Amino acid sequence: MRMANARDLPARLDEQRRAFAAERFPSLATRRDRLARLATMTRHHRDEIALAIRQDFGHRAEAETRLAEVATVLQAVRHARRHLRRWMRPRRAAMPLRLWPARARVHRQPLGVVGIVAPANYPWNLALLPAVDALAAGNRVMIKPSEQTPTTSELMARLAARYFADDELCVVTGDADTARTFAALPFDHLLFTGSARVGREVARAAAANLTPVTLELGGKTPAIVADDADLEHAARRIAFGKWLNAGQTCIAPDYVLIDEPRLGAFVEALTRTVKRFHPRGTAGDDYTAILGERHRERLDAMLEEARDHGCRVIPLGEPVELREGAKLPPTLVIDPHEGLMLMHEEIFGPWLPILGVRDLEAALAFVQRRPHPLALYAFTDDPARRQRILRETHSGGVVFNDTLWHNAVPALPFGGVGESGMGAYHGEAGFRRFSHERGVFQQARRNAAGLLDPPYRRWLLRLLGL
Repeated sequence: MRMANARDLPARLDEQRRAFAAERFPSLATRRDRLARLATMTRHHRDEIALAIRQDFGHRAEAETRLAEVATVLQAVRHARRHLRRWMRPRRAAMPLRLWPARARVHRQPLGVVGIVAPANYPWNLALLPAVDALAAGNRVMIKPSEQTPTTSELMARLAARYFADDELCVVTGDADTARTFAALPFDHLLFTGSARVGREVARAAAANLTPVTLELGGKTPAIVADDADLEHAARRIAFGKWLNAGQTCIAPDYVLIDEPRLGAFVEALTRTVKRFHPRGTAGDDYTAILGERHRERLDAMLEEARDHGCRVIPLGEPVELREGAKLPPTLVIDPHEGLMLMHEEIFGPWLPILGVRDLEAALAFVQRRPHPLALYAFTDDPARRQRILRETHSGGVVFNDTLWHNAVPALPFGGVGESGMGAYHGEAGFRRFSHERGVFQQARRNAAGLLDPPYRRWLLRLLGL
């Protein structure tokens, strides 16, 4: 395996560009083969993947790795291979009557070389899911995984070199300087998943080359529990979405809005649910550790600030120190002040603010005052309320009466809006994201276009006036 460093990156990109120039429109069979190899790489090495991620985190529940890292990639490959023939097929475009009998079509053409900058929280999933879409669209792919998960990144680089030629798909390991060099390369498209702060830097670097970007940035995802919602059900689904991967999920519920009279009952329901999910508390194998000391310090500072401001803080377990890292318990913060870090920064951890509001109108007003989130969760069985939520809010995605699962539907576009990102991928949306939709006009042998040639007749001006 050839390991790359920052100095090698332009050469790697040139190698992929030459390979793409020799095969500008890969066949259906070639694309399906590349996707099949990606699936085989994931399926045959799932135990190694789980072990590598566990080592990087200090502890990661194996079931969470199988569910959120392995199964999602395999499902995306199956979906793409099943629908690829239809996605690749040119589609007819409607022709204005005055241009008959000409014809028009839209051809979806590969862009070239796609760069992917992946984060640490789901190091396999968020590197390879966009790669599935980019390969399906016929592109070559370069991936820069996170330096915060070095074991997983090295495994990915080693396996990619075994299953793919360097000019098909290559994985570049390295530190933050390597990532900055990577983002500044003149890719044909660049996808970044991570924080809004780093996303802005990536967008600036890409702009120097006029490289189009897709940014998946997260944000503060609300969960609204309406007064007609079943509290036990809402507590169970919010607990699942919040504490999967110990809250280190870009679409995890970031705070809960609930009508004030039911806030206490909801806290009790959440407490019961966490005890059912984790009977051994944070010491159990099913609860994941916080990734990295710097991230833990940030979370500790958030919670300390909330305590200093007199917030009611309810830990639902005890911290567990590990040889590498630590497990921080699910913790509820009741009615925090809006000026706290907890309420204006993405938490990305196991703290869950819960705010009492007057009614649904107040909850919607609270959400509307803030930047658009990557997801919005709402618990209500009232169709009129659901429609109101859809009409009066903006978010990347919406889920009613559950959390997270829209991300598991390959046919749904996944992406942010405004502060939570730009562009969407997954399934056909991803195929289109990494394709150029090329308009093709074909003139008929016999046509009336010559009537529009100069010198322009008076009757033409009268006709255009109509």
